[in-house]
Amino acid sequence: MSHQPTPDDTNSPPVDLLLKALPAHVPAGLGGVARLRLVLVPAQPSAELLRHAVAHLAPVLPLLTDLGDRFAAEGHSLALVGGPVRDAFLGRTSPDLDFTTSARPDEIEPILARWGGATWDMGREFGTIGARRGDTIVEVTTHRADAYDGVTRKPVVAFGDSLEDDLKRRDFTMNAMALRLPDLTFVDPYAGLPDLTDRTLRTPGPPEVSFGDDPLRMMRAARFVAQLGVVPAPEVLAAMTEMATTLEIVSAERIRDELTKLLLADHPRAGLEVLVHTGLAAYVLPELPALKLEMDEHHRHKDVYEHSLTVLDQAIALEGGDLPGPDLVLRLAALLHDIGKPATRRFEPGGGVSFHHHEVVGAKLTAKRLRALRFDKDTIKAVSRLVELQLRFHGYGEGQWSDSAVRRYVTDAGALLSRLHRLTRADCTTRNVRKARRLAATYDDLEARIGRLLEAEELGKVRPELDGNEIAKVLGITPGPVLGRAYTYLLSVRLDEGPIGPDVARERLLAWWAEQPESR
Repeated sequence: MSHQPTPDDTNSPPVDLLLKALPAHVPAGLGGVARLRLVLVPAQPSAELLRHAVAHLAPVLPLLTDLGDRFAAEGHSLALVGGPVRDAFLGRTSPDLDFTTSARPDEIEPILARWGGATWDMGREFGTIGARRGDTIVEVTTHRADAYDGVTRKPVVAFGDSLEDDLKRRDFTMNAMALRLPDLTFVDPYAGLPDLTDRTLRTPGPPEVSFGDDPLRMMRAARFVAQLGVVPAPEVLAAMTEMATTLEIVSAERIRDELTKLLLADHPRAGLEVLVHTGLAAYVLPELPALKLEMDEHHRHKDVYEHSLTVLDQAIALEGGDLPGPDLVLRLAALLHDIGKPATRRFEPGGGVSFHHHEVVGAKLTAKRLRALRFDKDTIKAVSRLVELQLRFHGYGEGQWSDSAVRRYVTDAGALLSRLHRLTRADCTTRNVRKARRLAATYDDLEARIGRLLEAEELGKVRPELDGNEIAKVLGITPGPVLGRAYTYLLSVRLDEGPIGPDVARERLLAWWAEQPESR
């Protein structure tokens, strides 16, 4: 059964009990803290929760009460709503301050102009005005009672006068809590605080209605699982599964943004598992559930889906140092590194299974999927290149690579080298402890060799020992494809042999040129 109390459900603890719960370092006169009271809460929150919430709101309490007083003086109600209230109870500092008010946009603007001076139209037709004072940015939106046409996902805006009605149209109960201003009355008509305490994700109304209003909320549910460690209520999961196809009407850009937030969360695996379990992944990253390859009766290959999620976990654990996390490129590469396997799986006559060139196929599939999600070109290029390079290390053996092979490894990775290090290490998910230690030691050796070569030769800046102008002068040619080929040849010489000096490079270039048809 869905737990959906009505606005009439109240259980207000005594004011003196709540005041004892306030942190001692917050003066009672600081923006009216002494007036804090709790209403419309079906279950009394613990004193510890209140203490955390007030402690995290204390730095902005003067601002909250100031704005509340300004709106009240003009005859309008104002409330802090959504994420900032939720995060206060979680002990998190919210980067945004979102307010809702009974005032209409034309009434909001002059009040904010007097408060901060700079205002801008965040979406007047949707009732939102933004303002800045110093480093503080606020957004104030008129109470809404939106409806959606169910086809284009465009809201039909209807302004309202009721805070409780405004809260009901929000995505989840934990985001449907508010603080009325300036008196700091806590308002929770849909039991968001008990749900937050229980780490349960529910919707203020029936989830079918909420997700029908905006299907992207289903993606947001998976994101909150990854960010906040909540668990969707059974009815929420059922609605997400039943309505997964409606995600098709949401733009690729909005889906990309939610997926990015999910991947950058502390525990993206949990959110991804929700996407796959509910079928939403088929409309976001269809390559991910496709990794659940049907196992043959002899179990000749590991579960690629579970392996990929484990690689993601291990890549995240390796973030830090010269690659501070969260790193979207590394996480995308870890998640997608094996998506070429379903298309390349072959059962060999001797009983084995192969995935020949899955990294090449996977790189192409990765670029195609990220383009469909409207990722930027740099991200697409970096992630697909990492997928392509993922197996390069396995040719290293027990350290048989020549210095020229190590140079090529570094040069091919380029700016992605630190990510490639982490992706390669994360890709080891074997349960064979001895094998895992051997692979780690071998990669340690490769990294040490790279370090020595980088220090000796500055491989990150490797260039041919003759630049483009010098090559053109030696060969008597003009810029064009032939010059490009000559440059590539000298670069290969540099990588294979290390520094040989400009004179020797000139001799090699002329010898190469004598064999080219253009020289005749």
